[in-house]
Amino acid sequence: MATVLITGCSSGIGRSAALAFARRGDRVYATVRSDTDGEDLQTTADSEKLKLQTPRLDVTQPDTFKELIHRVVSEAGSLDVLINNAGILIPGAFEDLTEAQVRSVMETNFFGPMLLTRAVLPHMRRQRNGLIIMISSLSGLAGLAGDVVYSASKFALEGATEALRQEVDRWGIRLALVESGRYATRLDRNDGQLPSDYPQDSPYHSLISAKLDDAARRSAQAMNPDGIGKLLVTIADSDIRQLRWPSDPLAVTVLNTLHGLDDTERAAFLDDVSATQWWRDGLAHPAADSGLLKT
Repeated sequence: MATVLITGCSSGIGRSAALAFARRGDRVYATVRSDTDGEDLQTTADSEKLKLQTPRLDVTQPDTFKELIHRVVSEAGSLDVLINNAGILIPGAFEDLTEAQVRSVMETNFFGPMLLTRAVLPHMRRQRNGLIIMISSLSGLAGLAGDVVYSASKFALEGATEALRQEVDRWGIRLALVESGRYATRLDRNDGQLPSDYPQDSPYHSLISAKLDDAARRSAQAMNPDGIGKLLVTIADSDIRQLRWPSDPLAVTVLNTLHGLDDTERAAFLDDVSATQWWRDGLAHPAADSGLLKT
């Protein structure tokens, strides 16, 4: 039986991961930002008599990390798996986002998981084993217009994870990145709607609106996050020292393709799979009734 700590478990990937590990007999600490966020998950766990707790944790409050880790180790005797899943996405063009919004995304998606990882490492070193999984994204492999800050946070997470695995390998600590595609989670784009306070006079307004509309249309094809929950269990059970684990066929294609292309080929491939050439050329969205008009 392993002891597993997972962040961002109120819904989506985190919730699915928490149940996947608990249902196989592991002891799970599935963190949530508030008590109400964890009620549904805790009810499910209690009804199935699972060894699952839902402690509160805000990944932007690193001064609380040591207390939680001490609790986990004291109660369970070890901390074997850390899954950094919590994340946010704020829609908008980079020029339109406030400094506070930029910092909020980086604090949640990069500093949070890395500082929590740093707090966990002393315990895993003493154990001389452990697994740390970062839930990344295809946005951490390829930056696209409209996702500048989210991509930056995931690119930073990817680079830090790849370097850190070399530092801690000697103590039997493994690190893994899960490259996820589109899943049915709360990390969406506001159901195709711009935030009410988005600047109406922004030169990017129509472009961001079109991107959000497209994301909302694609949400109908979003995959069930239970698939990633099963993948995380597979990673934990595997003795393969693999860094990047694509979570679905699209992720496999993107990962394999991008790692074998030069910059020109990479740009062409991204234009093909994301259909954003119109953005780069300063045109209206191809689906717009007005046709290809300059914006």
